[in-house]
Amino acid sequence: MKMTIKEVKHRFHSGEITEAEVEAFRLDERKGVKHIVAQYDRKAEEKTKLKKRFNEMLSFENHYKEKGKGDIAGIDEAGRGPLAGPVVAGAVILPDGFYLEGLYDSKQLSVHKREEYYEYIQEKADVGIGMVTNEEIDHLNIYRATKLAMQRAVEQLSKKPDQLLIDAMKVESITCEQESIVKGDQRSVSIAAASIMAKVSRDRFMKELSWEYPYYDFDLNQGYGTKNHLDALRKYGVTPHHRKSFAPVKEHIFV
Repeated sequence: MKMTIKEVKHRFHSGEITEAEVEAFRLDERKGVKHIVAQYDRKAEEKTKLKKRFNEMLSFENHYKEKGKGDIAGIDEAGRGPLAGPVVAGAVILPDGFYLEGLYDSKQLSVHKREEYYEYIQEKADVGIGMVTNEEIDHLNIYRATKLAMQRAVEQLSKKPDQLLIDAMKVESITCEQESIVKGDQRSVSIAAASIMAKVSRDRFMKELSWEYPYYDFDLNQGYGTKNHLDALRKYGVTPHHRKSFAPVKEHIFV
């Protein structure tokens, strides 16, 4: 007796379906079954693409492992451009055999996916987070502050890395070997993981700030100069968390 469409759908969704069963269902002439099989094929194709991209993004890590490097840390930052809040860096050493389907540049992932990946990476990897405050940014400038955040992130790792992969920068204060990779969060799994850890950490910090300063929409704009944020600056002035050396903030400082 044939399965009903509902039973076929449940079988596919169970995660236990065998290739032999899939091939048998391909012979089923019912439109509903054909639709379920087509969905299955599309998902399988997408999984294959994501796996291929992940393996391609392992090329830098594999290169240095072949050279005898053991602990390779990817580093990335979040928050260079905003008018308020800290700049945050993440440093991540991924374990051998690590796989996270869909891992990529944090800016191209949904909030839900970033949060989900953050928790997974936090559980599986060696993670360091470095934060540099807005006051330090004003004192140092954003470029030097970003490097300091990266240094602090590396110092927070439980293991000392012997190779760094950094998104488009080099940090002179860190003595181990390092490679600067343009668009590294799209080309290295370690940097992509670091970009997620940095962005989620900073977004959570800005969300907490929004509770204290609700008019600036920090939970929505993360400190960037959106219209609502600039309107709030004009109406309510500068908070202790604004970067006073940044031009749009300077305009609203009255002495």
